Amino acid sequence: MTLMRFQDKVALVTGGNGGIGLAAAKRFAAEGARLVLIGRNEQKLAAAAAEVKAAGAPDVWATPCDVADEEQVRVTVQGVLKRFGRLDVLVNNAGLMQFKPLEELTGDDWLRILNVDLLGAFYFTKEAFLHMKPGGAIVNVASIHAVETSPLVAPYAAAKAALLSLTRSSSLEGKPKGIRANAVLPGAIDTPMLWENPNVKSGVEVINQADVGKPEDVAALIAYLASDDAVFVHGAEVRVDGGRLNQL
Repeated sequence: MTLMRFQDKVALVTGGNGGIGLAAAKRFAAEGARLVLIGRNEQKLAAAAAEVKAAGAPDVWATPCDVADEEQVRVTVQGVLKRFGRLDVLVNNAGLMQFKPLEELTGDDWLRILNVDLLGAFYFTKEAFLHMKPGGAIVNVASIHAVETSPLVAPYAAAKAALLSLTRSSSLEGKPKGIRANAVLPGAIDTPMLWENPNVKSGVEVINQADVGKPEDVAALIAYLASDDAVFVHGAEVRVDGGRLNQL
């Protein structure tokens, strides 16, 4: 029997038009949630919305938003409140990754990654703190790169490490508001971000097929952390990597 832990609740997923974000949205949909999907590609968003509706969502709003733009985030959350009247779950999943040696990176390269992977999560968390009712939950999608990384991805690894710090701060400041914040650290997950990784393509980073998880594996953990089943879980950093980090 399918759990219905999110009936009558509204879940917002950034980067919700593919990969882990879409899998999480579909998991929430199957458990009764109404969904807000955030992305930048309207065509992909429309296709994702159709999949989420088919997964069981009573209502889906797919809207373009640049998470790196604080004003766009504010306006988007106002739109959520106008349409649904509430926001119960926030999943900060949107992320960018770039591959360059340190000596070739520029300040703009760093800011491009940090603006999406870190500040985007902050902007949505700020809005959640302003508008979520007690019982709300935030789940940040970090990465095992936050604790153990590989060459050529310094801004991404730094941003994900900082996202764990933001999660801890959000947990501390959210608790008096009745809002929980936790983070998941995916390992090698079967998404385009993994297979388009130049380190993987060149063999610098060797991926054992047995260590590759499915987006649905991460989605299951996200749903748990967002649910009342995890009511006593605050500020956790939970790996979902098939044990891969133990081997690095």
